[in-house]
Amino acid sequence: MLFIAILYLIFLAASIILLLLGSFGEVWSNTLLPEGFTWRWYLEIASDPSFVRAFVTSLQVVAATCVLNVLIGLPLAYSIHSAASRGVRFAARLAALMPVAAPELVLAFGFILVFSSDNLPWLGSFWLLAAAHLVLTLPYSVTTLLADMEQMHLGDYEGVASSLGAGFFQRIRDIVVPLLGASLTSSLLTVAALSIGEFQISNLISGFLSRTYPVTLLQAFYGATGFACAAKVVLLALAALASIASSLTARATTGGKAD
Repeated sequence: MLFIAILYLIFLAASIILLLLGSFGEVWSNTLLPEGFTWRWYLEIASDPSFVRAFVTSLQVVAATCVLNVLIGLPLAYSIHSAASRGVRFAARLAALMPVAAPELVLAFGFILVFSSDNLPWLGSFWLLAAAHLVLTLPYSVTTLLADMEQMHLGDYEGVASSLGAGFFQRIRDIVVPLLGASLTSSLLTVAALSIGEFQISNLISGFLSRTYPVTLLQAFYGATGFACAAKVVLLALAALASIASSLTARATTGGKAD
């Protein structure tokens, strides 16, 4: 098993290394490794209007998805955690996790059927794209928040505060939000990493002006190899930064709880 794991890691590392080499290679045709060295491909990406627009759109979608996860995910997780019935908590948690089980292709066709009608002609709009990303990422933020609520025994803190006369909104402001601050930050970084690299549902429901970076990235593979490698490295770098930040935040949160 260890040998297989090592081979898998070597395969992943080799793929990323080849992408990096290709993004700086001047020519890569019928050879094992690229030839020459150039910054040309990154400069072309930075000056390509379609890629710049897609890059900005992706960042906007990520920002909107994170905001929606806070506005919807935090109340949803709190409601599930506070439910009196164990059966209700189980059913609500199961419903929140359903988008993870459903294939993205199925979700995309559902969006197309509902939002391409005369009554709801929103297919291709920015906010429909953000809503789709919310559906895909909400289970991760809710699961993270619920796990931390249970681990830190949030109900005990609220019970003490309630016995001292704190009202509902005061408990939310002074106890729930501060205690879950680090957990919420970690979950949002995970949401950002997932959203920035999402392709399937974005490719099917985005409009021409609302295409995200991964969708536009597809057209790079019909051009120069170096350009395609550089465009892919940019996407990998964004996702990696968000993933690393999420891991560091989660580790700091765990360390703080252990102390």
